[in-house]
Amino acid sequence: MSLFRSTGFAFAVVAVLALGQAREAEAKRPNILFVMADDLGWMDLACQGNNLVETPHLDSLAKQGMRFTNAYAAAPVCSPTRAAVLTGQAPARLGMTSHLPGKFFPKDNRPQPADMIPAIGPEHVTIAERLKEAGYANAFLGKWHIAPSVGKQGRVADEHSPLNQGFDINIGGASYGGPPSFFSPYRIATLPDGEPGEYLPDRLVNETIGFIRDNKSKPWMVHLWFYTVHWPMQAPEALLKKYENRKGPGLNDTRYGAMIEAMDLAMGRLLASLESLGQAENTLVVFTSDNGGFAGVSDCRPLRESKGHLYEGGIRVPMIVRWPGQVAAGVVNHEPVVSMDFYPTFIEMAGLKPSATKPIDGESLLRLFRGQGKPKRSELFFHFPNYAWHMGNRLGGAVRSGDYKLIRNYDDQSLELYNLKSDLGESKNLVKRRPRLAKRLDQKLSAWLKKTSAKMPKLSKPSER
Repeated sequence: MSLFRSTGFAFAVVAVLALGQAREAEAKRPNILFVMADDLGWMDLACQGNNLVETPHLDSLAKQGMRFTNAYAAAPVCSPTRAAVLTGQAPARLGMTSHLPGKFFPKDNRPQPADMIPAIGPEHVTIAERLKEAGYANAFLGKWHIAPSVGKQGRVADEHSPLNQGFDINIGGASYGGPPSFFSPYRIATLPDGEPGEYLPDRLVNETIGFIRDNKSKPWMVHLWFYTVHWPMQAPEALLKKYENRKGPGLNDTRYGAMIEAMDLAMGRLLASLESLGQAENTLVVFTSDNGGFAGVSDCRPLRESKGHLYEGGIRVPMIVRWPGQVAAGVVNHEPVVSMDFYPTFIEMAGLKPSATKPIDGESLLRLFRGQGKPKRSELFFHFPNYAWHMGNRLGGAVRSGDYKLIRNYDDQSLELYNLKSDLGESKNLVKRRPRLAKRLDQKLSAWLKKTSAKMPKLSKPSER
């Protein structure tokens, strides 16, 4: 054999081996199942201490992994939190600071809300777009609510669609805050109707299982964002009857308890499917919520207030992670974490490098998951310069630092300071007792708002409104 042929043969062998190693490395990349409930409050699971609801599958997930007690949504309403998860950027930086369409304006002398963008556009690089670089198949299922709907019926896979942005399919995504119906016919453009009476969480889980089955030979990421437990309050009849006498401390509406258990049952089927498909061992499962519970149905106590407020009831959420061999079982973690952390966490899991030009407002949680260390940051920041749909909130910003939390009310610049360790219900304002701490945290909030170019409410005079 000539030297040329020998060399060419050797190069071919090396190339085949390299290709095989690359495919093997790709196949070993962990899968990601990110599940986000809608409006599920911090106290709305049995494993969180609620005795009126039954969530055996999520309770079991917590026993198999790590349950967080200080997990925060990026905002007290849905759209900004969802945008923060997909981009890794804080709502203040994004300019999406309230739920779409965000057109809630007071007719009295209160400040007018800050301007905000109408959608997350293609200029933002989503986590799905980044993971495509590492060979991931990506699926989105459920509540989108960060861009307008499209009129075409069926699954969205057009790379130019506002419902795509790196996801191979978007099933059920729309501009809706809540579904027209939890039972088929759903009247959602991107979700073909099922048999009459089919229940939406069951359908979304069926679609999720199908996607995982079709892509189990490669790494995959699924974002399953349940519409549950948003209005309308609808659940299977058997569960409605089961909960009809359970109203009391921990549950303001029996239908809400039925919806929570229905979601838990759907989660049970999904988790069982990971086992049967041989995907459980190499899959990070994350379960969380987009904001605090809605006060009309959820009892957020001992937290103060609820969805739409910067108090703990509006932004503290349940969070559970499971990752066999990486996350120890039965761990309760008290470290504060926030929605923007998922983006850098998934980037690191996929073996990718952070963008040199795209600022990220979260930190990777891999070291925390593995018990190897904590995030380097000292504070978490929040910015809510808009009115929620109920118009009952004050426009403001907040900072969590250690055990302390400061809230600045933008209308009169008044401050509230709470020690969350000793006063979880935020009932004792410590500003007068700890003025220097309040001033220091307020200065940090100001610096962060400037750093993120946060848009502020319009504090016009009454005569100018």
